Amino acid sequence: MATNSNRWRTIDIVIASIVAVAFGVIFWAWGLLWNGPADAIPLPGRAVLYGMWLVPAVLGALIVRKPGAAFYTLTLASLVSVAIGTSWGWTLVVQGPLEALGAELIFAAFAYKVYNLPVALLAGATAGIVASVYDAFVWYPGTSWASMRLPYILITAASSLVIAGLGSLLLVRALAQTGVLDRFAAGRSRALV
Repeated sequence: MATNSNRWRTIDIVIASIVAVAFGVIFWAWGLLWNGPADAIPLPGRAVLYGMWLVPAVLGALIVRKPGAAFYTLTLASLVSVAIGTSWGWTLVVQGPLEALGAELIFAAFAYKVYNLPVALLAGATAGIVASVYDAFVWYPGTSWASMRLPYILITAASSLVIAGLGSLLLVRALAQTGVLDRFAAGRSRALV
């Protein structure tokens, strides 16, 4: 009997949901930092912190390794943060899925078969580009491309590459070493490169 490796198992849904809910709460706290102490750092410099918003997309995909994992995890995390209450409100219902699509497209480009460091970095950076381009047009429409928008996009992409891409891969490696991911390919391989 052939099995469909792209079919989501119950454990995939549960773990992706747990990651999403945890990050929805983290997003709420991260928003306090973004709008609080970090607000002292003028844009575009504050974008160095942006990558945290995109971790669930890359992390969910690296763990579950199924089509839609990046999209599901970040979208649900965004909805949880909206439900808790953020300064951005319901706009995240649109922005979260758009950012998730950036990462999802990278995993799709590799046919959901490659989950190594270069792909994780590319997924993080691409989600960051989508997020910051959205921000440039929706949140900062009257700003200069030279002094604000372009630096903001580049800093966000770099932050997302490091925090969402590399950070997610390192987190998966650490979790795999504990054995909690043994029911996933990410846990059984123990060596993501």
